[in-house]
Amino acid sequence: MTDPAPCSIYNFGKTIKENGNGNATGEGLSQSEQQKLENWLPISASRKAKWWYSSFHNVTAMVGAGVLGLPFALAQLGWIPGVFMILLSWILTFYSLWQLINMHELVPGKRFDRYFDLGQHVLGPKKGFWLVMPQQLTVQVASAIVYSVTGGKSLKKVLDIAVPSITDVRQTYYILFFVVLQIMLSQTPNFNKLKTVSSLAALMSICYSLIAFVMSIVEGVKYHPSSYGVRSHTAAGKTFDAFNALGTIAFAFAGHSVASEIQATLPSTDEKPSRIPMWRGVSVAYTIVILCYLSVAISGYWAFGTSCDDDILITLEHPNWLIATANFMVFIHVLGSFQVFAMPVFDTMETNLVQKWNFTPSLILRFVSRTSIVCVVGLIAMCIPFFGGLLGFFGGLAFTSTSYIIPGILWLQAKKPRRWSFHWTASWICIIVGTVIALVAPIGGIRTIIVSAKTYKMFS
Repeated sequence: MTDPAPCSIYNFGKTIKENGNGNATGEGLSQSEQQKLENWLPISASRKAKWWYSSFHNVTAMVGAGVLGLPFALAQLGWIPGVFMILLSWILTFYSLWQLINMHELVPGKRFDRYFDLGQHVLGPKKGFWLVMPQQLTVQVASAIVYSVTGGKSLKKVLDIAVPSITDVRQTYYILFFVVLQIMLSQTPNFNKLKTVSSLAALMSICYSLIAFVMSIVEGVKYHPSSYGVRSHTAAGKTFDAFNALGTIAFAFAGHSVASEIQATLPSTDEKPSRIPMWRGVSVAYTIVILCYLSVAISGYWAFGTSCDDDILITLEHPNWLIATANFMVFIHVLGSFQVFAMPVFDTMETNLVQKWNFTPSLILRFVSRTSIVCVVGLIAMCIPFFGGLLGFFGGLAFTSTSYIIPGILWLQAKKPRRWSFHWTASWICIIVGTVIALVAPIGGIRTIIVSAKTYKMFS
């Protein structure tokens, strides 16, 4: 069997007809025209990826802004609850990602290239779309916003160290420069073409995590506090901080929102379905993820206690050249991770423009639509650059849905496991834990943003 053609994701014109191969064709649209469109869209254009591509795509998607905020999360939760939540989240999201991977080809001969395609198949066109699509889009756009803030902050830190005479340059300008670079990178034709950028980004994330770990240990030997607690001293403050920390940890496990799209770039045959190389790549990625997360979180909190910033690299100060190097690595990493999350957004926008608004696929359409998305994201990042609050707010608002809740719901509906069996129990644990985080984390995130906003001036 050759790689089956991707399923259509929106009505083309007014009516969609399902043909015998599981491919959707629009009324008045020939099979060749439909295939030409799919070959133009960024998610389904190329299926030549290798299993290790999925490894660095997933590392790029996860070990980013989230890992830098984990020491701060421990400072809000404390040692035992903080480490426990990181480990629990890793286990639960590893399992839920396994579920998504194995449902990618739920129907023989048909691939669900986009997360919400799977939702529509399992739950129905309307229910499935509205359960998955808004949550997935929120995660992807929110990640792009946070990465814009991270890129601007990191570049400012680099230049503040390298050129002290320009320390008064506003962070807004650095975010703007980051956005300009993203406009250029966003013209990459399809997901698979991002492999070089994504592999470099994944390498940078591992390197700066290692630097953060080593430097925290070095500085901690001299300065680490004699006792550890949590940042707040009031009951209300501790509660809100704990809520925000849960969202920060949830933000660190955001790869599910792009997992189906990453798997769509892998080839698939009857003998070797795409779930095999995807699972191999994800297993490597998740091993790297937990090593980076625990090493940075534990060493950062051990070294600085409750005084660590919401971005651990901002807390580190010596030696200057190494801190500048680490921040530059973060800058390079978020250049790639922004694109990993933005590519599915581009795919959604371009599909709508072509199939619903009758635009002709072209380079001009791609340039205008992608540039518009990047500019809107950049404007939001410049208006609300509150790193810690954004992690908690977005982490709870949507990340828990795509990483904890929705995979379990889809698995229970599609596979119908026996009550109290392993998969039934594990799915419900993911759903319950995710729901709790989704309810409380945005509250903590909003409070953190409000507290930060008291001393903030627009475009400062």
